[in-house]
Order: sequence, then C-alpha cells, then structure tokens
Amino acid sequence: MASGPEVPEHVAAARVPATVPGCVHTDLLAAGLIPDPYLDDNERKLGWIGRTDWCYETTFEWPADADAERVDLVCAGLDTVATVTLNDVDLGRTANMHRGYRFDVRDALRVGPNVLRVRFDSAFRYAQELRDRLGDRPMAYQDPFNFIRKMACNFGWDWGPSLVTAGIWQEIGLRTWRTARLAEVRPLVTVADAEGRVEVRVEVDRADESAGDASLTVRAEVAGSVAEVVTGQRGAELVVTVADPELWWPRGYGGQPRYPLTVSLHAGGQELDSWQRRIGFRSVRLDTAADEHGSAFTVVVNDVPVFAKGVNWIPDDCFPHRVTRQRYAERLDQACAANVNFVRIWGGGRYESEEFYDLADERGLLVAQDFLFACAAYPEEEPILGEVRAEAAEQVVRLASHPSLVLWMGNNENIWGWHDWDWQEPLAGRTWGAGYYFELLPGILADLDPTRPYWPGSPWSGRQDIHPNDPSHGSTHIWDVWNQIDYTHYRDYLPRFVAEFGYQGPASYATIRRALPDEVLAADSAAMAHRQKAGDGDLKLARGLDAHLPAPRDFDDWHYLTQVNQARATTLGVEHFRSHRPVCMGSVIWQLNDCWPVTSWAAVDGDGRRKPLWYALRRSYADRLLTVQPRGDGLVLVADNDGADPWTGPVEVTRLTLTGEPRAKTSVELSVPARSAATFPLPADLARSDEPRRELLLADSGGGPGERAFWFFAEDRDLAYPPAGYDATVEPAPGGVQVRVTARTVLRDLVLAPDRLDPAAEVDQAMVTLLPGESTTFTVRSAVSLDPAALTSRPVLRCVNDLVERD
Repeated sequence: MASGPEVPEHVAAARVPATVPGCVHTDLLAAGLIPDPYLDDNERKLGWIGRTDWCYETTFEWPADADAERVDLVCAGLDTVATVTLNDVDLGRTANMHRGYRFDVRDALRVGPNVLRVRFDSAFRYAQELRDRLGDRPMAYQDPFNFIRKMACNFGWDWGPSLVTAGIWQEIGLRTWRTARLAEVRPLVTVADAEGRVEVRVEVDRADESAGDASLTVRAEVAGSVAEVVTGQRGAELVVTVADPELWWPRGYGGQPRYPLTVSLHAGGQELDSWQRRIGFRSVRLDTAADEHGSAFTVVVNDVPVFAKGVNWIPDDCFPHRVTRQRYAERLDQACAANVNFVRIWGGGRYESEEFYDLADERGLLVAQDFLFACAAYPEEEPILGEVRAEAAEQVVRLASHPSLVLWMGNNENIWGWHDWDWQEPLAGRTWGAGYYFELLPGILADLDPTRPYWPGSPWSGRQDIHPNDPSHGSTHIWDVWNQIDYTHYRDYLPRFVAEFGYQGPASYATIRRALPDEVLAADSAAMAHRQKAGDGDLKLARGLDAHLPAPRDFDDWHYLTQVNQARATTLGVEHFRSHRPVCMGSVIWQLNDCWPVTSWAAVDGDGRRKPLWYALRRSYADRLLTVQPRGDGLVLVADNDGADPWTGPVEVTRLTLTGEPRAKTSVELSVPARSAATFPLPADLARSDEPRRELLLADSGGGPGERAFWFFAEDRDLAYPPAGYDATVEPAPGGVQVRVTARTVLRDLVLAPDRLDPAAEVDQAMVTLLPGESTTFTVRSAVSLDPAALTSRPVLRCVNDLVERD
C-alpha cells in the first residue's frame, strides 16, 4: 500500500504482492506497475517511489498450543524509516538500514489470526527534516544522504542511479525460545608461537529477567579443543586454544583452512541455543613505520608483507536483496581470475553480507571494510549518533569470525573533504564526523575487536599534521588523473598505498544494447548521456582519446577506443605502482563492479560482462610482471615477482620497427627473489629511437602473459601504423569456437567482442598485441552458431590500427 501526493493512480489503488526479502521497486516491477528502472531513462520517471510512504502487511496464524516462553519478531534489515505494529500494537520504530531489530511480541500476539504491518516513511522526507533540524552539511551530491543511516548510493552517485528504496530487505520472522538464548557471540581469533587462541565472548538474554541469575553453561569447541564455563551473569568469556593450527593465508600465499567453531548454551543438561561459524587462524597487522620515503602502509599477514593487488567493491545491485550467493561467487571469482587478492568495500554502500565474507574467506581474498560514511560531512548529534554507535557495534561483532576481514576503515574521503573541499566555512563550526572517525569507531573496535587494525579514513596520512591525502604517508586516492590531467601523470606519484584510482569506459556492447533496446547508438546521444553520471564524464573521455588515440569515426570506434583507453590508463597506473615495490605496497583500482548498465570505472559491467580492462588487469596483476618504465632520461625494465618462488632466467629486449625488423637487442638475466621487484636500466640504444613513429620496444621472457611487455615511443595517433592486416580462421570447439588470428602487420590491442553476436557469448582474452608473423587464438564460448565472417571482422574483431585507412 502506498500513500503520497506523487503516487500514480494505478499504483495507489493496488494491493501489491510483496517478496521478502525485497523492496518496493522490485515488487512494483514484478506486478507490472512500473517499467524496469535500469532500462532507457526509466530511472527519471520513478523518483516518486522514494518520496512515498509504503506499508507492508501480512496475516499469520498463531496456534493455541504454542509452547514458548518468549516470542520475538526478528528483523534482520528494514529499509529504513519503519514503524512496526502487530495487531495495531506499536512494537517499535527504526531508522537504520544497517542494523537489525528484535521485538518482544508476547503482549501483542494472540491465538488465531494476527496482522503484522511495517510502515515505511519516505527516506527523503526523514532526511530532509533531520537536515532542517540539525543544520545542513556539505556533501558531494544534491540529496541529503548524510542525514539517514541508509545506503548512500541509493540517492545517486557518479556511477549509479537515484533509486531510493524502501522495504524489508533482509529476513524477518518470529523466533521462539525458553529460559535463555545466545544474544551475541564474539570470537576473537589470534595466533602466536604456533598456538591458536580463540577468545569467545558471549552475551546472554534471559526469558524472565525477574527469575534471578540461574546458572547457565556456555560451551565452545573448535578443532577438538573444548572450553566450558558456568555463569550466573549475562555475559561469559571462554578461551579455547589449538596447538599448531594450519594458518589461513591470502590467496597466492598459502591455503585457506578453516575450523568449525561451535558455541552452545545449556541449562539443566538441555541445550538452549547454539551458534556455528568457520574461523581461520591468522595474524594481521598494519605496518605504518616511518622511513626515508615517508611512512608505510603495508598489510602484514602471518608476519609476511602482502602487496595488495586490489579492487574497490560497490553494491552489485541497487536492490541488494537480488545479489544471491551465486552472484557473489561469480563476481569474486572474476576478481580472483584477474589475480586480485584484496577487496575494499566502499563506504557509500553496505556492510557486506555473510555470503560475501564466507566466499572471501574461502577464496583467500583480503577485505578492507569501510564504515558507512562517504563524501559528506556527517552530523554527530542524536539521533544519528546513537544509530552509528549501535550499527558499528553490531557489524563489528557480526563480522568478527571472518579471517578475510583484515582492516576496518573509518570513512571514504570525508577527512580529505574537510581539508580540501571547501567544507569548513559552510560548516561554521558544526560537527562533520571527526568524532566518529577518531574517537567513537576506534573505541568500539578497541572494546569489541582489538584483533584487527583500524584506519580512520581512506585516504588518511596517519597524522593530523600531514595532509590526509599525502601520497608519501598512509593510504591515498589519486583523482586529479581522470578529473584534470592525463593518465600518464600516474607516474608523477610515488605512493605508499593507493586505495582508489581509475579511469572510465563504457559497458559492454550487449549490456548497452539491453539497456537501450530501441536506440540508435551514438556516443553523444541523450540516451548514452543518461548512462554517464560523472560530472563532465564524456568530456573527460574525449580528452583521454584526443591525447592518445585516433579519432573515432562512429559509435563502434568510440566504444572500442574508450574501452581500450580505460584499460591502458588503469593498468599504466597499476604497473607503475608495482614497479615501486616495496615503497608502494598497494594498488586498489576503482572499481571491480557496477550496479547497473552505465559508463563507469568498472572492470566488470552491470550485467556481469568483463570489459577489456578486466583482461588487461589480469595481466598487470599476474604474479610475474615485466613492465617497461620511464625513469629519468631513459627506460628501465622492472620485473615484479609476487610469487612464492624466485624468478630467474633471461629476458630478451628488442627495439624493432612496426614492420617487425629488429634494430637493437640485449638480454637481461633475471634473479628476482620471491615477493620483490628488481629494476634493470636499459642501454641507450634500446631506450631511445630516432624514428619514434615507426618503432617499438619489446621485452619478452617467453613465459606467461605478464612476462611480455611493450613500449611504444609515440602515441597511437602519431604512429606510422600500417593498415591492419591479418588472416583469421574459425574452427568448432567444445562449447563454442576458436578464432585464430595470424598477423601480417602489427596488430595493437586486439579485442574480440562476441557479445555483439550473442549476448551470452564470452571470450577468453583481450588486449592482445601481435607482431607480424605472430598468432593468437581466441576461445569463444557460445551456445549458438556464430557467423565466421562476422567474428573475424569489424566491429566484432578490432585493433587500434584498423582505423588506418588502406590506400
């Protein structure tokens, strides 16, 4: 049921079946009452949903013979401003999407039919009213997302739509219990001197508080070790030790063994309640020691420093209940397949689900979780203060068992914003969030989970007297590249840990076509402009193309070239940062994923398709990476070995013409220890070219994709490319076809896009550069028959120099 002045008549008159977990948008969509918000410009037509009040209602039977001392209504997630009633009895009110609620319903419950209602008031109205009461605060966008504890990106972001949701977005149900229950279980897992230690802290609720503190037994068991304590209090602490446990490691550093931990509550020989999780034994700390370069920011797991080959994570859907375990697994598997080992969960979304963290534990992905504050000044007064305190405590406890969680971060860009974004004058002394980041949150972690490091913000230098985004100290974000200057300026930075940097590119063709099914696609069309949420985003894309690549002649050229430029820009940054290991110990690109079909910084688009950036990232995050870098007046070859074994052997470095004729050559003998990088200056006859328009440099060890590196002495727009020449064959293969391309000329950044022919088709590689006479094979998976002629020609098969016209 809906109420509000903007509600269309056909919706106001309807009683809409609700799916729980769910939200209003998806229920209206399922009922055929609204168009898909992700298609065309439908987002603009649906703003009224977030400005409307909604009521969920259900009727259920309660049996006369129900044997329960206590009955609670447990709400894992209500989005957001809710009033909960049972049989017209007020159970409570909520104003926080990021925490759960539990209501004692004994006084309202009755035998027979019961009516449960959850009324959601407009999140817009609530936030606006609170802003008016507490005083406005600066923010990155128009709507007052900083005045409500709700997923901030619901209100729109520079990659996401404004779809302000309401609904029961997580599980809800009645829970019965007797005598006592486990209200909270908090395992603090550490390991030292070959001994694993699990300190289990338990909070107990009693059904009848007036009955006194009757003795209860709490039991904890892990790996065959048992601890037990008898308590008459509401809390208990147990310690379980495990001799010589197998350690949990980040992916690429070792295995991910986990041990079942069971905690149970007993009275009079009867089990009252139990709790189970799988835990991993590992140590983690953050090395922030001062050195000659500034101060470090290195994640250290089991006393081994880890280079973070990372991605930022945003909500994978604007409607998070739609993200199933399978979808999480697909997305995190895409991260792993791109050689990622670190995921930062960004502070404008949500505290990620148990499914996400369980999958990260299983895969050995390190996770940094932001507390949920992003790009705005936040009030520190009530009711926000109390909500933040309760939310943070709940989430710290909920996630304590997960070995993948290695770092809590206080916010996204808010300390930086206070320093640099002209906030201080309009704030006029009002609170902006500093009390959260420097006092409340570290205090909660010190009390509830001191086993993990905390960092007040991303970015943050580590000291009040150093600029928060100083790249020489702590974590940094690099956004003058993309926003203002060319991507080659990544090389101006020598950062300690880059927590955000990136470059935009459009979604895959099939994703755009699904979102805009009836449009004649054009880069400058209104329909494509609606898919660009970043300020001046299309101008910045054009500026990037103009600096490096030939001018596009049509949409197909624009789409291919902007995707290529995204891949090149981002991986130029990655390889530069990796080349400065161990001074720099983290490269975390913005971003892995998208929540809808859009032009953005993502490597995987809103329909889950891998963009050329993903393939380029896989190479640049390979354990063994060769990269040619400018240093001083010359060039160097850097070999970054992120593997567990030494990297030895020769690398052939050749300066040759675009037609494949060698001009100069040398051999570099590698001997690079595990988890380190080595730099080799290249002789002048290789590092310089008298014909920069006609020559390139190739370094090749004969190994995997990361062990072959090119350097071009001029930009593509200036290179004397020959028109692209190649032979291609298409042969059947299990599950699809193989396309073999043999170069007759240089072919730079070959991309085969089979989704243009079959939206479900996938290909195994992209961004492949071939010299004359070289071949590569693309494996295409598709359940339908694909036209060989279409597969081997423009616009499906592309390279940069196919823009060169033949005479």
